[in-house]
Amino acid sequence: MNLKALRSLSEYFGSAGVLSLRFTCKSLNLSYRVRAFRAAADFLKSLERFELSNVFLAGRSMGARAAVALGRQLCAEEEGLLKGIVCVSFPLHPPGQTHTHVKRSEDLRALSKVPVLLVSGTVDNMCERKLLEGVLEQTQSSSYVHWVEGANHGLGVKGRSEESVLDEVNSQIFTWIKDHV
Repeated sequence: MNLKALRSLSEYFGSAGVLSLRFTCKSLNLSYRVRAFRAAADFLKSLERFELSNVFLAGRSMGARAAVALGRQLCAEEEGLLKGIVCVSFPLHPPGQTHTHVKRSEDLRALSKVPVLLVSGTVDNMCERKLLEGVLEQTQSSSYVHWVEGANHGLGVKGRSEESVLDEVNSQIFTWIKDHV
C-alpha cells in the first residue's frame, strides 16, 4: 500500500477529485487476494452515505491478476457496476517460464463486457509482449496496452527518473478512466 507507485497514483487521482481506495495484501496467494478485493468492494457497497457508480478495479503485478479475477466475478453478478479494470505490470508468467501464460491469463481471456487497460514495460521479464498481445486477441473485452519503453516489471527505466515514469503511467491511467466513464 505504501509503494511509491501506489501513493503517486492515489495522490494523482485525489488531486483530480477522484476517490480511490488502496490496500495491500501480504500474501502472494491469488485466491486470498481476490477475497481481500471482494471484502473491500463489499464494504464500499455497504456504505449508505453514497452509492457506488463508475467503479474501476486496479492492481499491480499479482494485484492485477486479483483485480481481473474479481472483475470476472462482478461482471457475472452485477451488470453495469464495473466500468473497467486497470492492470499495471500484469504477471503473465514467471521469469523464464512463458509456458505458464495460458493458466495465468484464464480470467483475462474470460472477461466480457468490461474494458481493460494494461500498463507494462517493454522489458518486463514477467510479461512477454508477443504473448500478452496474443492473449488479448482471445479476449471478448476491449483492451488497450500502454507500453512503457524500456521499463522492467517494477516499471524502472534506465536513464529516466522514477517520477517521470510515474507521471507517464498516472496520466495514461487517468485519461483512460476518464474516457470510459
